[in-house]
Amino acid sequence: MTAPTPRRRLRHRIPTSLRRHWKLPVAFIAFVAIVATAFGAIRVRPYITGDPTIISSEITQNVAGTVDLFDTSATHELSLEIGDAEYDDMISAYEKDGDKEWVVADVVIDGTRIDDVGVRLKGNSTLRGLQGEGFDQAQGPPGMEGTVQVDPEDPTSLPLLIRFDEYVDGRAYQGMTELSVRPGSPVINEAMALSLTAETDQPTQRYAYTVYSVNDSATATRLVLEHPDEQYANSLFDSPGYLYKADASSRFEYVGDDQSDYADQFEEINAADSGTLQPIISFLKWMDSADDAEFDAHLADWVDVESFARYVATQNLLVNFDDMAGPGQNYYLWYDLDTKKLSVVSWDLNMAMQGDTSAGPDDSISMMGGMGPGGRPQGMADATPPEGMPQAMPPGMPGGESRGPGGGNTLKTRFLDSDAFTEIYHRVYQELSEQIYGNGLALEVLDEVAASMPTSDGLTAEALQESVDSMRSWIGERTQAQVQWIQPR
Repeated sequence: MTAPTPRRRLRHRIPTSLRRHWKLPVAFIAFVAIVATAFGAIRVRPYITGDPTIISSEITQNVAGTVDLFDTSATHELSLEIGDAEYDDMISAYEKDGDKEWVVADVVIDGTRIDDVGVRLKGNSTLRGLQGEGFDQAQGPPGMEGTVQVDPEDPTSLPLLIRFDEYVDGRAYQGMTELSVRPGSPVINEAMALSLTAETDQPTQRYAYTVYSVNDSATATRLVLEHPDEQYANSLFDSPGYLYKADASSRFEYVGDDQSDYADQFEEINAADSGTLQPIISFLKWMDSADDAEFDAHLADWVDVESFARYVATQNLLVNFDDMAGPGQNYYLWYDLDTKKLSVVSWDLNMAMQGDTSAGPDDSISMMGGMGPGGRPQGMADATPPEGMPQAMPPGMPGGESRGPGGGNTLKTRFLDSDAFTEIYHRVYQELSEQIYGNGLALEVLDEVAASMPTSDGLTAEALQESVDSMRSWIGERTQAQVQWIQPR
């Protein structure tokens, strides 16, 4: 079985909007040339508020490889070769200042060698163990199933981002400029959540399990994801648009009209030089001033409400506490240039499908069923936390010192609190509940995921089967809890 993929058509090799608006970039280039001639050394700082085009970096060297990386019928292998000096530089930079520096490395994917790729650390909370905090929130506190422990002495334990064009312009691997190597093994929950999102016709990312090693180390089983880049953004939907990634420290609130004030909150994926933060700023400005009546009456003018309802319902059904409202602020925003509306693309689902199975559509999803004062589980405010769980949550976790308890997102909160959207949300929730759990889709996907997962030095067949059985049990409990929401048609 081949993993579900976003729509990718031949015509998307040239971005849609560039084909439609080719005169605009040409005119802009001519303007820049005239300005350079007229003003010489004088620096001109343009402030662009429009969205004239989407311009992608051209792929001039597409490494084909030997087999489709996302073909789940094949066993995939990925190995990295990083020099000792480069590796030490990468680790020490993060330990000192939290910097994620690119270093040069070589990679071999399914037998195809690619020299001089860029590699850097990837993630935020996952990496805190490198700075001596001793806690990893990527999979939860120590003691929770699937806990990830990062160790600089074990390079295979680190979450990494591989960039094929960091040192060689225009290079890609099977049309991708970036791959994300996820931490932990076997992280069945993340693969399940990615597959179920795709199976319910929602945008997501492709993935593959690989037998993974670094510098001829013992092998580990690792999940590898396509990392959203310009090509991903320009081929994910049929219509043209802009893709933005929310930063882990983003607040999703209006802070003024100056685009530079949002530079540390949203990253522009496919129009980084076009000044296209304006759609987000305009929406946040409207939402900041909209009272409840205005929000109810006109949210659909700004947001694809049906799509958003499906996103929110899916995160609940998958019991993902670290979605757009979670401490990691894990989401992308898509602005459709045809409809002029925003929608949400899910990202980083490694906290999904391992929490409380009893949550209903109107329950808040949070770690261990919800947090009480001080970051302790509800009902435990005056009790001792479970063994291995810290007395107080570190920054970034619910109850921590970062952006406030549990993150939060105004759009999601107001949407769920509004009676105007209760009907559509409950309708979508019931449909997805029936599709994912009532019709047995989750169990079918589990069988497919398990069949695609290779064993390795770090993952025995027995350990793999134990994880599969645990997930099967979780799905059974979640399905039983959904009986009241699954109504036969």
